[in-house]
Amino acid sequence: MPDVIADPETDPRATYAVDPARVRALTAGVVASGEPMTTHTPMTGAPLAVLPTSTAADVGVAVDRARAAQRRWASVPVERRARILLHLHDLVLERQGELLDLVQLESGKARSHAFEEVADVAIVCRYYARRGPGHLAPERHLGVFPLLTRSTEHHRPKGVVGIVSPWNYPLSLAVTDALPALLAGNAVVLRPDPQGSLTALAAVRLLVEAGVPDDLVQVVLGPGDPTGAAVVERTDYVCFTGSTATGRTVAAAAGRRLVGASLELGGKNTVYVADDADLRRAVPGVLRACFASAGQLCVSAERLVVHEAVADAFLERFLDAVRAVRLSTGLHWDADMGSLVGPAQLERVLGHVEDAVAKGATVLAGGRARPDVGPFVVEPTVLAGVTSAMACRDEETFGPVVAVYRVPSDDAAVALANDTEYGLNASVWTRDTARGRSLAARISAGTVNVNEGYAAAWGSIGSPMGGMKASGLGRRHGREGVLKYTEAQNVSVQGLVNIADVPGLQGASYARALTGALRAMRAARLP
Repeated sequence: MPDVIADPETDPRATYAVDPARVRALTAGVVASGEPMTTHTPMTGAPLAVLPTSTAADVGVAVDRARAAQRRWASVPVERRARILLHLHDLVLERQGELLDLVQLESGKARSHAFEEVADVAIVCRYYARRGPGHLAPERHLGVFPLLTRSTEHHRPKGVVGIVSPWNYPLSLAVTDALPALLAGNAVVLRPDPQGSLTALAAVRLLVEAGVPDDLVQVVLGPGDPTGAAVVERTDYVCFTGSTATGRTVAAAAGRRLVGASLELGGKNTVYVADDADLRRAVPGVLRACFASAGQLCVSAERLVVHEAVADAFLERFLDAVRAVRLSTGLHWDADMGSLVGPAQLERVLGHVEDAVAKGATVLAGGRARPDVGPFVVEPTVLAGVTSAMACRDEETFGPVVAVYRVPSDDAAVALANDTEYGLNASVWTRDTARGRSLAARISAGTVNVNEGYAAAWGSIGSPMGGMKASGLGRRHGREGVLKYTEAQNVSVQGLVNIADVPGLQGASYARALTGALRAMRAARLP
């Protein structure tokens, strides 16, 4: 919800939770010559900060600076880079108060949900500092002729990685994709969403304090067009998190240039409560799965599928819990859910609810805006009777709205979970974890949590995270999350004799000798 308006320092509605002097300090290193832009806090709707904006030419300057710094950074031993990540781990935990305030002021989410971002950054720092050097180490492979051929795979940095991050997780998604890129020897040009710019800038300051060279991470500010598009057009690899529609545009642009891209896109995620679920665990877990960050979470559940054998008992407890959710836009810990990010999101969420009700759906809980709490706050909402005629059945709402579906069997639950163009996340609740794993294997989603909503899979950094179908390409986290930022190089050394020039063996003799060698290697079970 940023726009170009008068300086908020002269606006009587302005909030000074982020001091203008602090904003100027954070933005001092941004390459920007465009018109200033003002962002607003979802907490009150008041102006929050005046930000400089970067033109396409400014992005070019930032990429050039990053590229020059990357050439020096690539020669730094990976163990030294890893120590910087551990230092950042400590700084993020020590400075979490400031970071939590910025995350809340920019995104509107409750403080407990903002803390998930702090914890996520620390976990990613620790994982890649400890495991990343091993992932990046040269790997020996069997050569074409064992003993005579030595083949080694090296992982060379791509160069300058472009990251276009969203507003909904302004700390986590601005930083955690950059960390493995930096560890692998790359530079980063980051274009955070305008609504998450202050948080991203504060995090980059901590990166520099932790030991990252000044020019290695460049932040450019501004809207998707032209700023984000320029990052996509000028960097050597692109990491994008956002909508599926924009992701297709990013993929096409990267494809034209023959550069790689990883994309985490939309979702229409399902949580399934099986007939043997422990309802004492399931109710609070499903509540968080649906309404964390006011539903503005790519892995948030928007379909609640309940086995008919436990539907009445589950819904009685679940709806009581939904109605008891504490709403607030304050910078404190005493809230269960915060605000939507702005007027466009408010319009979309209420539009989905109104469309569903107009076409016959029933509101079981919530369904109302709460301007008494904040200008963009909507109650956590549960709908029943949702059909394919309603927008919220298949479109991503990206807000605190979940539709309930009763099913007679596991097969019906899996069929409904897979009846979507998306395939990002899913959740299965059952006392029988073997049953849960079996169901998970049948769901077409990049991550499936058993007896958790999203945090188990997301927080298991050693395993890959990403989407199937229209939910994206590539993965973050784990080995793949760092190697995607590298070029694999095969260096093979041939010893003693040349492969195709063996003394005394030519033509048919060479073919017979090679045929015998190939048969021998098969008999020896060599790959």
